[in-house]
Amino acid sequence: MTTSKIHSVVCIQSRVLAVFYTPGKCWQFRIISPDGTVVGDYPIYYSAEAAAKAGRDSIYQRR
Repeated sequence: MTTSKIHSVVCIQSRVLAVFYTPGKCWQFRIISPDGTVVGDYPIYYSAEAAAKAGRDSIYQRR
């Protein structure tokens, strides 16, 4: 069984940013757009804060 940990789920500019941890992939993020599309980079981050910053930066760049 894979153990995942959700660090945060926040709404920014009508998008949902989810930051989570999985044992094999470290910290990652996904963005859910208003139409339900899920997007996000697949690189790994070594802290939740780094993943959250990358997610926020991604949202602000796609305005």
